[in-house]
Amino acid sequence: MIMKQCDKCGTNNTENAKYCLNCGFELPINTVIESQEKETIPTKKKKKLNQAKTILGAVVGVLIMFGIQQFFFMSQAPTIDKAMMQLASEINKSCPIMIDAETRLDNSVALPNHLFVYNYTLINVEAGTIDTLQIKSKLEPIIVNFIKTNPQMKQVRDEKVTISYYYKDKNAKYLFQIPVTPQQYE
Repeated sequence: MIMKQCDKCGTNNTENAKYCLNCGFELPINTVIESQEKETIPTKKKKKLNQAKTILGAVVGVLIMFGIQQFFFMSQAPTIDKAMMQLASEINKSCPIMIDAETRLDNSVALPNHLFVYNYTLINVEAGTIDTLQIKSKLEPIIVNFIKTNPQMKQVRDEKVTISYYYKDKNAKYLFQIPVTPQQYE
């Protein structure tokens, strides 16, 4: 409660009093203003302190949420990506390797978002001399069936990995690509 102090006798009076209760002296208006200013300065400091605490709390909250997201949601994705990178590294140790008389596996690559790529070269083929659509249409069902049925591909199926088979000609020119998505082998 704001009190007005009488300048003549020093008695404290209520804030809406015009005259001192003790001596009857007219109370000045500026006394109220001074006492209100004294009260608003600490109030402003408290408001600024509260705003700073609120901002600090929001920042800490965002950091905690980011940490939880990184721990729970991102910790699973690198596991399969890491396993695919190790697999690609193991395969690449023996590459290039002849698969059959016409096909050479040059390397494999593990990419983000559960994508694994095999890069092949058809060593006796030159771009423009063959019907790539016909070869692709014959190879695709064989590859999809292999992924669906081969026990060694179980982890690929479980992790919903997309496998892409990329083919080039003997001069390293692009021929065609066969991507096999989880929807195709489920």
